[in-house]
Order: sequence, then structure tokens, then C-alpha cells
Amino acid sequence: MKYFQWLIVIAMTFVFTECGKGNAENEHKTKMDPIVRERKARFVGNYNREFNDLPDLHLEAAIRNGIEPLKSRVDTLLLKNDLVRLPVELELYKMYDLKHSIPFLVPSAASLLIEISRNFRDSLYSKDLPLYRLYLTSVTRTDEDIAGLTKKNINAVENSSHRYGTTFDISWKRFDPVDPDTLQSLPPERLKLVLAQVLFDLRNQNRCYVKHERKQACFHITVR
Repeated sequence: MKYFQWLIVIAMTFVFTECGKGNAENEHKTKMDPIVRERKARFVGNYNREFNDLPDLHLEAAIRNGIEPLKSRVDTLLLKNDLVRLPVELELYKMYDLKHSIPFLVPSAASLLIEISRNFRDSLYSKDLPLYRLYLTSVTRTDEDIAGLTKKNINAVENSSHRYGTTFDISWKRFDPVDPDTLQSLPPERLKLVLAQVLFDLRNQNRCYVKHERKQACFHITVR
């Protein structure tokens, strides 16, 4: 008789435990609903409208989260504890020949770059698409870099958010295939759309500001 009583106790404990889990899960889902709905929001393809954070917003966030602007590249040695040097090339991204910027970012911006790159790769993988690396086209600029850039580019801004180690540009025109011999290549327009969805999600989470640059063919991104 005692044996059957123990069976009943164990069975009831299991039922209550599972019900408790269900209630906890439902409560968790209820609390997470706004975030879940936000993540399900889809980018509809209007780049100029959705990624139009003005320079003032980028600059404000850069000043708040970044370093004191560097006069020259040698000054990076003075801020070795405040900046992260980006590897020239990883599985997640590549760099153009950076003539007017240096591969240094504050830790929060470096983490954001890695997250964008990883999310882009994971998104391609989930869609069963061939994998591509992102291309970094500009990172942190010293005063000397900006002086040289303004001579060649009249649109260059002297007090750019790039001066503070918080900002980087990712090309939406050029992507690097992980497997150069793949038979299934994707047009830049398709890859741009995947990247845009990744940025759209992070921007909606207040993680960054993003500007769609048409002339420079890049997304201008500043960590928040």
C-alpha cells in the first residue's frame, strides 16, 4: 500500500512541477512578448528611410562613448588600454586597404562589429545561402587622416564620429565569399538586404545608429 502511495506522491510532484514550468514559461513569454514582436519586425527595403540617423546623433553618441580624438596614429600607444586593435582579417569580415583610417575601436564598438558580422553569417546560414564576409571600409580616423581625406573628398567632415573610436563603415556593395569556388553566388543586392535586416534589428534594440550612405556605398554605424 505504501508503494502505491509513493507512486501517487511522485506522480503528483511531477504534475505540479510541469505545471509550474508551464506557468513560468508562459509568464516569461508574456514578459518577452514586446521584444519578440520587435525582433519579428521585418526590414521592407527602404534603406534611406530606415537608416537615416543624422550626423548629430552619431556625433553625440561618439563623444559620449568614445575617446579623445587622436592627432596622429602614434597616439594610439597612449590609449592602448582604451582601444581594441582589430585583426586585419577574420572569418567574419575583411578590410579594404585602410588609407585614411586605422583598425582601432573602443571595446563596445568592436563587440558590436563582431556581433553584426556574426549575425550576418548566421542569417545566411539559416537561409541555406552561401557564406560571405563583410567588408570594413573605414574605422577610426586621426586628425592627420582627416586632413588627408578632406583634400581628396570635399564631402569629408572634419568633426566626424570616426574620430572617437566608436564608428565604422561596412560596404553594402562588396562582400567576400568564404568559399571562392562556390557555384552558388549571390548578387550584392541580395546580400545587402540580409545585412540590412541585421542592422535593422540592432538599431531597433537601440544598440547603434545607422546611416545609409549612397555615394560611399556603405552603412555608417556608431555604437550607442
